[in-house]
Amino acid sequence: MDTVGKLFRSRDIYDLPKTDALFASAMRETCSFCYRNCDDYKRILDRKGFAPEMIDSIEDLSDLPFIPTLYFKHHHLKSVPDRKVFISATSSGTSGTMSNIVFDLRSLLTGAWMVLNVGRYHKLWSVVPVNYIIFGYQPSKTNRTAISKTAYGFTFFAPAISRTFALEMTPSGYKLNWDRVLKAMEKAAHSKFPMRTIGFPAYTYFLLKDMKAKGIRYKMPKGSMITMGGGWKQFYTEQPDKQEFYRLVKEVLDIDEDHVVEFFGAVEHPILYTDCRCHHFHIPVYSRILIRDPDTMKPIGNGRIGLVNLMSPMVRSTPVLSIMTDDLGIIHDEPCPCGASSPWLEIIGRVGVSDIVTCAAGGDEYLRNGS
Repeated sequence: MDTVGKLFRSRDIYDLPKTDALFASAMRETCSFCYRNCDDYKRILDRKGFAPEMIDSIEDLSDLPFIPTLYFKHHHLKSVPDRKVFISATSSGTSGTMSNIVFDLRSLLTGAWMVLNVGRYHKLWSVVPVNYIIFGYQPSKTNRTAISKTAYGFTFFAPAISRTFALEMTPSGYKLNWDRVLKAMEKAAHSKFPMRTIGFPAYTYFLLKDMKAKGIRYKMPKGSMITMGGGWKQFYTEQPDKQEFYRLVKEVLDIDEDHVVEFFGAVEHPILYTDCRCHHFHIPVYSRILIRDPDTMKPIGNGRIGLVNLMSPMVRSTPVLSIMTDDLGIIHDEPCPCGASSPWLEIIGRVGVSDIVTCAAGGDEYLRNGS
C-alpha cells in the first residue's frame, strides 16, 4: 500500500506523533508526483532550491515551499491530464476571482477514507433517515463551487428523506427562499425523524434570530443536529459569542449544544476539520498546520498568532501540499476536556487582502437581498 493511502486509512484520527513519520513519507510521495507531472510546480520548487527527496522527517516540512491561496485564483495548476480529472471545484460563489482545484479519482478515494473515519469518530454516520435543510446553494450544472458539493455530500452521512436548499436556482439565478426553509423547519418539527442542517453559519444564525424575533419556536425530534461550514467571512463582525449562538439554537429549535457541530476547510485544502464537544478544531492525522510570522514567513510555533499554513498529501492532481491562507490563527497545545490528544486550531480573523473573494462572500448578495 502507498504511504498516502496508509495514512488516510488511519482510524486513530488525532494521534499525530504516531503518524509523524508516515505523514512525512506521504508528503514526499505526493510532492514527487506533482514535481514530475506539473511543470509550474516544478519551477516553483526549483526556484526555491527544494527537491521532494529533501522531505525526510516531519521537521523538514517547514522548508517545503508554500503556495498562497491567492496564487490559485490566478493560476490553474494540475498534475494529471484532463482525461483523469474526475471533479473540478472552485472556491467562490457567483462572483470574484476563483481558485480552481481538480481532483482525480485516486485523490477522491483517498479523501473518502478520511470522511469515513472522521464521521465515525464524531458520530456523524447514522442509519436513521433525516430531513436535511441546507443553508447554501441548490446543486446545478453551472455551480462548481466546492461548498455546494460538500454541502450536498454531507447529506449522505444519513439517509435523506428530504433536502431543502435556502438558495434555490431560478431562471434568473440563485434566490434566497426563507419562506420555503421555514416551511421545511415546521414540517421537520412534526416528523418522527431527525432534522439536520448544513451550510454557512451566518445564514443559520440570521434565520434563527429572525425566527426568535417573530416568536417562532420548534421542538425538533430527538437526534436533530445543527452543522455548519464555510466560516463567517465578511460577517465576522456580526459573529455572536458561541454560547449566545448555542442558547439561540436551544431556544428556537430545542437542540442541545452537543448537537451543534462546525466544520472547517478550504477547496485548496480539502481536509475535514470537525469541532469536538468543546468546539475546538483538533488537527487530524491527515494534515499538519504551521503558524508563520506575517512579516518573515518563518514558523513561530504554537501559542502565537500568525498566518495559517495548511499541509496535506491528500490531493495529487493539484499541487496543494502546502498552502498559505489569508487566515490569522493560533494553535493551542493545552489539553482539551474532549480527550482528543492533538493540538487545536483557532481562527482569529483574516488579513486584509481585498483581492480574495470567498465562497461565503459569493452568497452575500443573496443574504442581504433575501426576504
